Formats: sequence, structure tokens, C-alpha cells
Amino acid sequence: MENSETTSQAALRETIEESGANVELNELFTVINVPHVNQVHLFYRANLLNLDYLAGPESLEVSMFSEDEIPWESIAFPTITHTLKTYFSVLHEKGQLNDQYAVVHCHDILKSSPLDYTTTTERLRPSTDQHS
Repeated sequence: MENSETTSQAALRETIEESGANVELNELFTVINVPHVNQVHLFYRANLLNLDYLAGPESLEVSMFSEDEIPWESIAFPTITHTLKTYFSVLHEKGQLNDQYAVVHCHDILKSSPLDYTTTTERLRPSTDQHS
């Protein structure tokens, strides 16, 4: 995130920087803690508004894949792999995801050695309490 930027603004900016994609942002989907690099990654669901996308200054290549075509071994970051696997798991379980889907999936990626990652998962439902 940049200074004075909200998480949703950062998500839109990063999407443009990484893929040039024009999207409509939906709800927060995953929060992934990566303490060994002092980071927290937030992933939102979004609708792709058109097929005008391309690799940006921070990406080597951008492509669209169906679930069974995803080159899992080529995904650069474990947080993206975890988010995609969580998305497809929920999609298969629920049959669809709509704007009323309100579960945030929280993951911790803990690195005990250079090649060993451990993941813990927690599902959080936003509070229905109307107090601010």
C-alpha cells in the first residue's frame, strides 16, 4: 500500500500495475499473514470488465486459465496459490459465489526453512453488529 491509500484502492492499483486489467472490485476474500517477510497480503474478489489486459511493469506474463489449466508450479508466490485454491474449494462447495458471500479466509504462511511453508487457515465472518 502507498501512503494515504485504502486497501481497496491498493488492490485496484496493483491489479492495473500487474495485469493492466479493468476490474470492478468486490468483497475482501483472503487475508494472508506472511510474517517471515513482514507482510500481510489482502486479496479481493473482482469482476473482469473486459478482455483488455496485458503484462504491466511488474509482470513478465499475464494469461487467463480455466481451473484445470492453471500452471500451479509456475505461480511465483504461495499467497496467490493459497488464494486460488481457497477460491476454487469454496466455489465447488457452494456452487457459486455472489456479492452476499461474506466469509473472509485468513491464512498464515509460516516458513520454517527456505523451502518449507506451513499454512494455517481460519474463516472469519464479518460482524453483523451495526455499531461503528
